[in-house]
Amino acid sequence: MATGSGDSTGPPAEELLALADLTVDELVEQTEAGHEQACSRRRGWVLPVRILASAAMLWLLFTRIPEFEWDRLVPTWSRATWGWLAGAALLTLVGIVLSALRWQQVLRALGLRARLRRLVPLYFAGQFVSNVLPTTIGGDVLRVSRLARENGDPPDTFASVVLERLTGWLVLPLITFIGLAVNPDLLELGRATLLAVLIAAGTLGALVAVLVAADHPALGGRFRTRQGWLRFVGAVHLGVSRLRHHPTAALSVIGVGLVYQLVLCLAALMAAAAVGLAELGLTPLLAFFPAVLIAQVLPIGISGLGVREGAFVIFLAPLGVPAEQAVALGLLLYLLNVAVSLLGAPAFAVGGRRQAAVA
Repeated sequence: MATGSGDSTGPPAEELLALADLTVDELVEQTEAGHEQACSRRRGWVLPVRILASAAMLWLLFTRIPEFEWDRLVPTWSRATWGWLAGAALLTLVGIVLSALRWQQVLRALGLRARLRRLVPLYFAGQFVSNVLPTTIGGDVLRVSRLARENGDPPDTFASVVLERLTGWLVLPLITFIGLAVNPDLLELGRATLLAVLIAAGTLGALVAVLVAADHPALGGRFRTRQGWLRFVGAVHLGVSRLRHHPTAALSVIGVGLVYQLVLCLAALMAAAAVGLAELGLTPLLAFFPAVLIAQVLPIGISGLGVREGAFVIFLAPLGVPAEQAVALGLLLYLLNVAVSLLGAPAFAVGGRRQAAVA
């Protein structure tokens, strides 16, 4: 299972670079086969190691919490609980649609046309691959391979996925700073506040450095005519350049990304209410949930399991949230993401047959 965040805020899948030397036909063939013929021998150990890493982090988390009350992991079921769960699931689904819309805006800025009704199934299929299938092929690889087969432009398609991901890294720190500004009391939470600010500032600084390097003619521009994976660096350079010269398109991408992340925060708020944290409020999630989303994409576990739950404990403990409920919130968000990702199974299967027919 890939380590995608499931919320589409993570960096582009590392497998893209490992498979970048392949032609589009070879990439599609390997993706639809559900495994990586070119790099499986080199990466066969990745999945077991990540499973063990997630299990170890969860075990360490449970053992480090004194007198962990396991019954608190399961919410008290009521009609309201089901309502909060349904609302969180619906907003998670809406978030995937907004991700596809953001991708469409990036494609349009790069001069590529794609209908939303085509991109939404592709995005759902990618979520299914990343969060459900036991493979190290990421959903981003699937999206690039299938759309590139249709439009015949692999470099720009790759660049669109990279830039779509990078906009998430731009919006998340901004939401953290907005949450802290709206609720100044959150600035007095010691380690939790400091960690959130460091993650937001570090992410924003790293993103600016990447964008400046990609846009610079002597850095990213020198790879425009290269072959292999370097041609994708050149494609990103062209994409950043086009967005810079079309500020309206760039603002539309950022605007859709902002709405998407706010929808995720609302989904997390409903999930928190489902586990008994109805009094938590929105501003703490605005301040701290982006930091959780950033931390959970670290490629050291399965879909952020262990990292996400530990981060919630750190950020919510100063607010008086019991560790058990913080862990329950992280696990519930993971399960909701997996459940919604299952809706991508038909798109994955149907798309595979369509690509085979085209081939």
